[in-house]
Amino acid sequence: MNGKPSNRFTLKKFQTIARAISAYTQLDLLVVHLVEDICREFDMRACSILLFDDRENQLFRMGSFGLSDDYLTKGPVFVDDKCNSFVKGEPVLIFDLQTDTRVQYPDAAKKENLVSMLAIPVKYRKYTIGEMRIYNNQLIEFNEDDIELFLILGQFLGLAIDNQGLRNFIASVRSSMQDLPLRILNEP
Repeated sequence: MNGKPSNRFTLKKFQTIARAISAYTQLDLLVVHLVEDICREFDMRACSILLFDDRENQLFRMGSFGLSDDYLTKGPVFVDDKCNSFVKGEPVLIFDLQTDTRVQYPDAAKKENLVSMLAIPVKYRKYTIGEMRIYNNQLIEFNEDDIELFLILGQFLGLAIDNQGLRNFIASVRSSMQDLPLRILNEP
């Protein structure tokens, strides 16, 4: 990298993405649009949003844009000692996906023509609940301000994911309440 890259994340781009996160009521639709918008707005090759399952210690894909079916089915994405930054909830910029030892599937990255990746933690409160991965077929250059704004978006996304879980829980409680006999609901 020669010098400090210029800001790629304008206020308008940030507002557009932040408004989308706060406006959607369907999480799956939000993820589909978000990964596509990030690719288009920042001229990136691909984007994926993954959720962490602490029982299996791996990341599961919620949605992606710009990646082939072969790449998406390359195998499980485990969180291990190489993913120390994931556990700490820190962003990671990998300049060469094909040679970096932290990459689990370098051959798949080569076949997909992916060169670099920016991984942004998706957080809820202090917990890292997932990761947003932004891929490119050339060197990714973001400055510190851009990365900070992506971190904020990762927190917004974490809130949206948690909010969706809460809505699902409330809906299941309401459904269960409707199934109860009326005499139970009317007892003091």
